[in-house]
Amino acid sequence: MEKTLKSIATNWGLLLGLLFTLLIVGIYSINIELFVSKIFGLSLYFIAIGFGMLAIAKAKQVSNNILSFRDSFSCYFLTIFIGFSIYSLISYILFNIVDTDAAELLKKKSMELIAETYSKMQMSQEEINKSLNLIESENLYSIKNSLTSLAIKYLVPLSIIGLIVAAAMKKSKPSTE
Repeated sequence: MEKTLKSIATNWGLLLGLLFTLLIVGIYSINIELFVSKIFGLSLYFIAIGFGMLAIAKAKQVSNNILSFRDSFSCYFLTIFIGFSIYSLISYILFNIVDTDAAELLKKKSMELIAETYSKMQMSQEEINKSLNLIESENLYSIKNSLTSLAIKYLVPLSIIGLIVAAAMKKSKPSTE
């Protein structure tokens, strides 16, 4: 990927990280329980996909409307990687340094949602309790859990979507015959 494409993706990733930071601070200020809402989680995905697409579009514009699949995907991936890395870092700082009580509140809310979901799935109370005990013993915002969440919850699913986006937005050089 050319330097200009990397700088475009980096800039869009930093903007995404800034937006995520503003969202975290806003939600923390308004109603901390929104962190465990499905709408918040889905909105993060849609915002990231939008920023990835904007980064690809800008990279295409800079490269005379020609961008390979590899460059399209790299631009998209770097954008979401930077954005969600900032999100993970800010979450870690907020819930491990600034307000550990908020982390405990979110853990309890998460456990309530998990118990409710597992009950609807007709899991036995023993299985539900086992899962809840495991969550109870963990720091949901530890470095290990933050990195695991970054990789599994955000980067893997958004990379799959990114492959589709990159395929749709790539533009090859016209063939000269």
